[in-house]
Amino acid sequence: MSLNNEVILKALEEVSDPEIPTVSIVDLGIITKIACDNDVVHVTMTPTFVGCPAIDVMKQGVEDVLKRYTDSYAIDVNYDIPWDSNRISDKGREALKSFGLAPPPKYDLVLDLEVLHQVSCPYCNSKNTRMQTPFGPTLCRSIHYCDSCLQAFEQFKPV
Repeated sequence: MSLNNEVILKALEEVSDPEIPTVSIVDLGIITKIACDNDVVHVTMTPTFVGCPAIDVMKQGVEDVLKRYTDSYAIDVNYDIPWDSNRISDKGREALKSFGLAPPPKYDLVLDLEVLHQVSCPYCNSKNTRMQTPFGPTLCRSIHYCDSCLQAFEQFKPV
């Protein structure tokens, strides 16, 4: 099989975020570059946050997939271009919602922190919600409450 970017990208879709197993690292936008050069595969990953505790597990998942295709690969964890939540695909947003996390809204140019207060409930889609705390169980989540269905939920923070 000839290696190309599309083949590798499709294969990497099976690598899930270890904290949110319903979403792939491809759909989260963590895979930021793939280059196949003379059967050497180069993958660049940009974690959601500096110090992300899951990056080593994700990197190992990428390595496990690449080993099925080639013995010649390089995985680079890169922070040169910061990750932002606009990188999450539509499929990834749906996967977050199915996990019970409100997906972050897309934004243009400047992120208005008011979006942390205007969150749709992932269970009933109501906008009758309120933020309980901007500090969730991980750096990338905030905690909210829905006054319509009476469910607490987390939001994947827009960054």
